Amino acid sequence: MKRLFSTRCSDSAFSFAMLVLRLGGGILLMVNHGLDKLIHFSSRAHHFADPFHIGPVPSYAMVVFAEFFCSVFVILGLFTRLACIPIVIAMAVALIHAHHGSGFGPGELAALYLSCFITILFAGPGKVSLDRFIGG
Repeated sequence: MKRLFSTRCSDSAFSFAMLVLRLGGGILLMVNHGLDKLIHFSSRAHHFADPFHIGPVPSYAMVVFAEFFCSVFVILGLFTRLACIPIVIAMAVALIHAHHGSGFGPGELAALYLSCFITILFAGPGKVSLDRFIGG
């Protein structure tokens, strides 16, 4: 019972928690959002929002890159912090631009993904990652 209320965390527990967060957030974002956007790229790209005024196709391509390809890197734990940056930007834009800053209701999922990937960005991938084998 004492351990249940402890604020200490072992390295193994932290690494396992980061693995679960990376896999959960990465797989859900990639499969439920990124893959769908990638498959339907040609039919949806011309009608996508253009919050940065660079055109709907480049905006859509950047979102596909973030939601699909960067998610793959996060899942693998490869260049994890770097891969989180486009995802965080995409989710912040989705929350602010598409959902008008409403983190409750329709923007809840974007806020949840944003929280998840900001956590990974700051905490790192943990020991169970390819980053550990590359950088030590």
